[in-house]
Amino acid sequence: MALTLRQLRYFIAAAESGQISLAAMEMNISQSAVTAAVQGLEAELGVRLLARGAQGVSLTPEGARFLTRARTILGAVEDAVRSPLGEETRAQGRVRLGMSYTVAGYFMSRHYAAFRRSYPGIVLELHELPRPAIEAALVDGGLDLSVMLTSNLSNRAALDFETLFRSRRRLWLGTDHPLLALPAVPLAEVVRQPYIMLTVDEADQTQARFWKGFGLEPEVMFATSSVEAVRSLVAAGMGVTILSDMVYRPWSLEGQRIEQRALVEAVPSMDVGLVWPKSRPLPPAATVFRSFLSRMAGSGG
Repeated sequence: MALTLRQLRYFIAAAESGQISLAAMEMNISQSAVTAAVQGLEAELGVRLLARGAQGVSLTPEGARFLTRARTILGAVEDAVRSPLGEETRAQGRVRLGMSYTVAGYFMSRHYAAFRRSYPGIVLELHELPRPAIEAALVDGGLDLSVMLTSNLSNRAALDFETLFRSRRRLWLGTDHPLLALPAVPLAEVVRQPYIMLTVDEADQTQARFWKGFGLEPEVMFATSSVEAVRSLVAAGMGVTILSDMVYRPWSLEGQRIEQRALVEAVPSMDVGLVWPKSRPLPPAATVFRSFLSRMAGSGG
């Protein structure tokens, strides 16, 4: 049986929502259709993509790798369908685009390349900035548009946004960690472990909010702005962390494996989206880019 685009879309929806039922609702189909699509993919690939548990579904290491490929496939199909047809592809102009660190490193590269192929007349002027600087530049007119973590957005009175996708947060552990025996881990167990805190893109502030909401505080043994440092320390068994699926990779730079487990509590997701000022209309080239990225994300790209 050959893989189908429908299977890929249903798998992506299930992986991103963490619930077969939620994926079915989002796609306006039955739960059995999502289940059958994922099972068909697993049979074709010969690996388990999703681990089923009482709290929903979570990506296996193989599933995490395939999720990236599935998004790339659907993005390429969407790109091929649109380009080079239509008047829109001949649009010209410049877009001053702001990006936060996480978006620049883990989301934008494939979309930037696809956009340049589809719209060669539009120049993307890219600026990596921290969230407060992005918000200020959007309000002041220094940027036209931003791709950033909408879950961190502060100035919602002056800025409008569109969330493109939500990346579920899970617990990262080394391969011999005792918590791997649990299908889903309560935060009360996580808080007893040495904790490695990522600080880039306000990750520490975001985590402080949800920890406080559950009346808990982790024992931070090391705080760092480097995602790779977090990966290496977790893989070496020095501690655990909670981070999103978007930045998850199953291996550290040293080649040691990193495992994931779902959390019992409903920890907030990391949301990625487009942000623009309410006070003025988007320039034509920025409107083209916004439409492009919305379609790519909607197709799973």
